[in-house]
Amino acid sequence: MVRKLKVAAVQMDANPGPITERLARAGVLVAQASQSGARLVVLPELFNTGYAYTDANFQLAEPMDSKTSIWMKTKASQFNVHLAGSLMLVEDDEIYNALLLFNPAGRMWRYDKCFPWAWEHGYFRGRVNSKTVARTELGDLGMLICWDAGHRSQWKQYAGQVDMMVIASCPVGGSDPVYHFSDGKQLTLKDFGPAFASFKGSGRRTFVDMVNQQTAWLGVPCVSAVGMGQIRTKIPRGCATLFSMFILAPWTARYLSQADKMEMSCQMVEACKVVGADGQVAAERAQSQGEGFAIAEVTLPEVKPSPRGAQPAAPLSRFFYFASDISIPSLMRRVYKKGLAKFRAIY
Repeated sequence: MVRKLKVAAVQMDANPGPITERLARAGVLVAQASQSGARLVVLPELFNTGYAYTDANFQLAEPMDSKTSIWMKTKASQFNVHLAGSLMLVEDDEIYNALLLFNPAGRMWRYDKCFPWAWEHGYFRGRVNSKTVARTELGDLGMLICWDAGHRSQWKQYAGQVDMMVIASCPVGGSDPVYHFSDGKQLTLKDFGPAFASFKGSGRRTFVDMVNQQTAWLGVPCVSAVGMGQIRTKIPRGCATLFSMFILAPWTARYLSQADKMEMSCQMVEACKVVGADGQVAAERAQSQGEGFAIAEVTLPEVKPSPRGAQPAAPLSRFFYFASDISIPSLMRRVYKKGLAKFRAIY
């Protein structure tokens, strides 16, 4: 039997705030989405803390069955919805970025981010070969977090196995940043030369174009919740980061003395949406509309579809993958190791 249901993708400001305050804001949005008929509500990545590259992240990570997960379980029951959202989760003395999904009866499914993006490696580790098919009363749901959606392998593993995809993201516009130095100077990717200038627009190509194309290839609907707004955050190991660009942009050496205080500002990628099985956007929410949600009725397939032809190529350069998955993450190992040691000493 063909199933139809309303689903909601929530958009929240990505700037950090107290957990209690952010949960209260999220609670209002979950209530409103439920009142609008949504049976599945998806909150953004790190919805409970906001997004920044800061050592405070180690204190914000929570064990399972702590404040945020208990809140999610309670709200799913209170509003009779399936509720998803991601948080930094402590397990076995490691920190993961975990997407949790609760049904109204309190059952939980979990997916851990496989590919932390760039500087995120300084604050949580990836879960190799992460995959979760949540077999819910609504249907079988495939789960992804943010930059995982930029990897074809993560989509491919769900081919023919799911009725709908659920994505929680906080898609930082790291492909269109402004770097700020203590003397007031500012640099954009264009200032680093043509190789880095080619990164421009990669965020939109990932979370707008690629999500739509891979959704159409799977042939099932997709719910994509995001963080929004303009953020400004310190760059961890700024000197090492800038030095790693030195070969392709040697003229940046003049900024090395200020690099450890370097900050990055950028606009989050606009991608709060519900996408139909044909890859067309059924509902979306612009960042100019502020916090809220996109809601639409989707049709789940009677029989799980096989992918439609060959899997589309990713619209991203190999150099962008190298910087995001290899180069910058290699610099973050020390940050994670040092921060985790302090966390363990305290807790």
